Amino acid sequence: MKSLAVTRPGDLRETDPDKKCIIEILDVDEPQVCGPTEVKIKIAYCAICASDPHVAMNCFNREVPYGMGHEISGIIVDMGPEVKTKGLKIGDRVAGNFLRPCGWCYHCQNGHPEFCKHFIDEGTAPGYAQYVVWDESQVWKIPDDITLRTACMLEPTSIAVRAVDKCNVMVGNRVAVQGGGPIGQLTLQVLKMRGATSLTIIEPIEKRRELAKKSGADYAIDPFNSDVVEESMKITGGLGFDVVVEVTGNSKCTEVPLQIVAEGGTILYLGMYNSEYEMPLNIQDVLYTRNVTITGTKVAPYCFPRALQMLKRMQLEDFTGAVFPLDNAVEAFEEYFKMNNLKVIICCNEDIADL
Repeated sequence: MKSLAVTRPGDLRETDPDKKCIIEILDVDEPQVCGPTEVKIKIAYCAICASDPHVAMNCFNREVPYGMGHEISGIIVDMGPEVKTKGLKIGDRVAGNFLRPCGWCYHCQNGHPEFCKHFIDEGTAPGYAQYVVWDESQVWKIPDDITLRTACMLEPTSIAVRAVDKCNVMVGNRVAVQGGGPIGQLTLQVLKMRGATSLTIIEPIEKRRELAKKSGADYAIDPFNSDVVEESMKITGGLGFDVVVEVTGNSKCTEVPLQIVAEGGTILYLGMYNSEYEMPLNIQDVLYTRNVTITGTKVAPYCFPRALQMLKRMQLEDFTGAVFPLDNAVEAFEEYFKMNNLKVIICCNEDIADL
């Protein structure tokens, strides 16, 4: 089958051809159901995630060549004899969670499967391929009125759900989201439904600010042409935001939340940052005097059932417009980095694309 693979790790945006990451379509063995609870999925769509460039740089030290992609949707074409728990059957349209924690280690048993040290098949079942085999526990049937193109947004929606969980947002809290990329926009939508007020997007791209306002943002700040701290204080009456979600993944933006969060407020760092960056922090001021809570997220444990419930309520039309066939995956990533589209999606099997 066809599968997109990294054959030379590196930066996908590198202009030097001798250093640039090389990704290409390879002909690999089609995965088959081996275990009793395994499900084989014919992949319809896999969306490009902001984490993919990090994976291309081999941040997880995988053996080359290796595959990428995890935001998938597709159709079940085979399954093991003990796939019974969720009522799944061949022909079902599904999406799911690319991670399968072991369930038995200390972290799994202690309510934190995101820290599992024994993930099963981690990184060996890539989404930019024609087929994938996952365990039944990872797979969720999608409602009849949700298309496969929309369904590939289940995984990123789960990240938004997890983010709002970690923020402990209460109805009426003043909230700011810094970064209007896909996860920032999805998180903003969930925050709006959670009852956030003075909901503010901080984003330099006008098109993304407008989308956020269409999705429920009360205010929009352009950080390139206005003073973010000054504008934030105007919006909150000088109090600061009860919750600030930082979603840019840009180390240069990490100190802004410290300046606009309210006393007793919460800051959530949601992006993936440069691993060598160390943020300066005045502990006395931020943690003691102002009593600010700083937290983060790692994947989305326990969120997929609720994210599935949320899909019908999310405004996802602007996320699913740019689609490239698997054979044109290299061009898809080039389009992704142009930032003309909120999301870029790869169609892995065009014969099921309209289901």
